[in-house]
Amino acid sequence: MRLMTTTFLAAGLALPAFAADPELTVFDWAGFEEPEIFQGYIDKHGDSPTFAFYGDDDEAFQKLASGFKADVVHPCSQMVGKYRDAGLIEPWDVSRIPAFDTLDPKFLASEVFKDDAGVWYIPTDWGATAIAYNTETVPQEDVSTLQVFVDPKYQGRTSLPDSSDDVWALAYLATGTTDWTAVTDEQFNAAAEWLRQAHQNVAAYWADPSEQAQLMASGAVDIAWSWNDGVVYLQEDNYPVGFERAPKEGSSTFFCGFVNLKDSPGSEDKAYDFINAWLEPSAGKALLDAIGYGHTSTEAMATVADEQAVKDGLSETNAPILSQTPNSPEQRERQLAEFEKIKAGF
Repeated sequence: MRLMTTTFLAAGLALPAFAADPELTVFDWAGFEEPEIFQGYIDKHGDSPTFAFYGDDDEAFQKLASGFKADVVHPCSQMVGKYRDAGLIEPWDVSRIPAFDTLDPKFLASEVFKDDAGVWYIPTDWGATAIAYNTETVPQEDVSTLQVFVDPKYQGRTSLPDSSDDVWALAYLATGTTDWTAVTDEQFNAAAEWLRQAHQNVAAYWADPSEQAQLMASGAVDIAWSWNDGVVYLQEDNYPVGFERAPKEGSSTFFCGFVNLKDSPGSEDKAYDFINAWLEPSAGKALLDAIGYGHTSTEAMATVADEQAVKDGLSETNAPILSQTPNSPEQRERQLAEFEKIKAGF
């Protein structure tokens, strides 16, 4: 199993995984430093960028707002407005990104990402959040519902992400809300109460997919609210893992991409080389194999359309989907504050 930067992340540090090309620093999620994903950059410059890692979107934003220096960062879609409002980013010059027109338009269908001032976001990858479970200890019928996370039978046997967006996506779905862009107080309170119940079953909140996979592989937990990559890591270790994306209440989807940090210390030319490498069709297969995610480029996705991993982890389902698209910044802050209280036992 891959051992990533869990110790650093748990300590709240943004440390380089390795110092490589000093002229480009990428602030990223652990796992995305796989060279094959941006092989074109290495072919051109002879080395990978320097990477620094974070554990969740809010942590990354706070570090950058506090003065941490990088050139590009990899937020998920609901964070882009926050970066814009804080004045931390500048638009991309898409004339320097030849594959921009291959991006599936649905990933840019928001004025938060693209407006009269320019293109603020280059979406690159997408995935699902659903139920990962040990197929030898958890019956299929138990994961046919999200209520498995509050089932007393699994007290101390579940794990949730230490990510406010993902746990609220779970709680909203479990209480019948599939659109988080217009949540009422009643829906919020119902989701919060459900999340407090789910907290009683949690053995640990995982900081990154490697930690989630370790928790399951060690036998510490049997069920996790998981991204695709945690499942990929477990499959690589021949762990008996299932990924239930169609419980009756549904599952969640998300997409992430890169923003161009203002006043960055490195090479702007290399930032564009990095993005262009990410958008090459060959990155689709590399991304799927390394992490289990889909690519936002239609040309890249076409290269993996028949892969079993796409059918298992990325195909459409008949169950409801909560799409983690941009929602109100005030609502996100409310969710984040409530999640911290719940984790603390309040």
